[in-house]
Amino acid sequence: MIEPHAPAPPGAPPLRRGPARLPVPPDTGRLLVLACVFVCAACGLVYELELVALASYLMGDSVTQASVVLSVMVFAMGIGSLVAKRLCRLAAAGFAAVEVALALVGGCSALVLYAVFAWTGDWGGLWASGPRVLLVAFSLAIGLLIGAEVPLLMELIQRIRRQDAGGAVADLFAADYVGALVGGLAFPFLLLPFFGQLTSSLLTGAVNVIAGGALVLGLFRRDLTRRARWLLLCATVTALGVLASAAVLVDDFERAARDAVYGDDVRVALRTAVQEVVLTGGTHGRPLGLYLDGRLRGGGQDERRYHEALVHPAMNGPHTRVLILGGGDGLAAREVLTHPGAHHVDVVDLDRDLIRLAGTDPPLSRLNGHAYDDPRVHVTVADAFGLLRGTPPGTYDVVIADLPDPGITASTKLYSQEFYGLARRALRPGGRLAVHAGPVASRPRVFWTVETTMRAAGLHTASYRIDGRDPGPTTGLEDTHDASRTRRDWGFVLAGTATRPALTLDHGERPLGPPLAGVRASTLVHPRY
Repeated sequence: MIEPHAPAPPGAPPLRRGPARLPVPPDTGRLLVLACVFVCAACGLVYELELVALASYLMGDSVTQASVVLSVMVFAMGIGSLVAKRLCRLAAAGFAAVEVALALVGGCSALVLYAVFAWTGDWGGLWASGPRVLLVAFSLAIGLLIGAEVPLLMELIQRIRRQDAGGAVADLFAADYVGALVGGLAFPFLLLPFFGQLTSSLLTGAVNVIAGGALVLGLFRRDLTRRARWLLLCATVTALGVLASAAVLVDDFERAARDAVYGDDVRVALRTAVQEVVLTGGTHGRPLGLYLDGRLRGGGQDERRYHEALVHPAMNGPHTRVLILGGGDGLAAREVLTHPGAHHVDVVDLDRDLIRLAGTDPPLSRLNGHAYDDPRVHVTVADAFGLLRGTPPGTYDVVIADLPDPGITASTKLYSQEFYGLARRALRPGGRLAVHAGPVASRPRVFWTVETTMRAAGLHTASYRIDGRDPGPTTGLEDTHDASRTRRDWGFVLAGTATRPALTLDHGERPLGPPLAGVRASTLVHPRY
């Protein structure tokens, strides 16, 4: 029998510390710890969503970016929980240190990721993968720190009042999940629209470090030595100072980063409800550039070649009523209006602010030939898929799809068999559908997937391409972030409802051969891009 005060046998677990000496009643203390759990969970989810959103914008393909961030972060959370077991004897000090580190890493992650993209994105070589490597590194670091929070908070809540493990876990995870809900809803509906991606991450870091510092210094200060309390206070104030300084300078940083991406000729930059819109040049003899989410969509030497190749082959035949899906910049409408037989042109775009800019900005209006001043043009702000669902059969002679690339996850439904079936229904007998299907040379499988999907919807297709003349990185017209200095090409598919349309190629286009073998159609539930 072991005497009550005998030393523990070798290898035995250390004795737990006694109840914490709190400045408030135990029930109030438990409530404050659970409130901190709530705040930390909300901040953690905001960090995750910030990384996903920014990576999707900078690198495209939101499904891939979300999968990378979430899987790496969840894995790292498990590792962090294991590592935190060693800190449980110093739970208060360990938790405070974790919160300071998490606030700095999570709060500055978007800023650093955007900086690397802006200033090293065109270096090529190994640097081309810099943002992806950094995304994984931040996901790993943030996951490790978030994972370390739970064991430490569990230890703190148990030190207030011992309860069975099941009850303690239930209370802690209830607060955690509710906090995650609030953070997940706050990001898209509050933080992103009112503060933007960079400021919202910095603000989240500030909330995080305040919550952690207040809990430890206010509730568990007697667990710390005097020196430890001063160190924690200094670390908390320093972290807040760094985050506040970055928030004050964030506008200057954004302007400098934008100049690094687009050049020092940015004239208009706005974040709409749909995308980031940037206009460069267009005055004093400087060429105009229209960028949507970082992709060049108007301007450059090849803009007119692209829109001529998209529009004019489809106008060979009856074209009294024309529907343009996308094309809020008015550039496709400009080409349609060169045909006097076009009596009614409907332009459908989701971005109200882009349409307004295309009609009011003098250089952009000149580029689109003042298309929105033409009484034949009628503009509808709507989702293209939803509008086609409500369009009566046989409404249009021509439908032109000037849409984002199918490789962008949000656009895959606009390249699905169901979408092309709706477009076919909207066409009159003998009507034609023209689609930009991406570059043929660099992504042939994507191009032929679009063509195969159109045929699966009952359309009869003819494919063609046009080569660019500008060797610069005209990233938007083929909708890729590849910035290599090579000449571009754009592939198009022209389709008819009854028969394969005859190709009239007057602008340097070249017809393409038979489809790629082994390609299958893309659907809403099984996208293949």
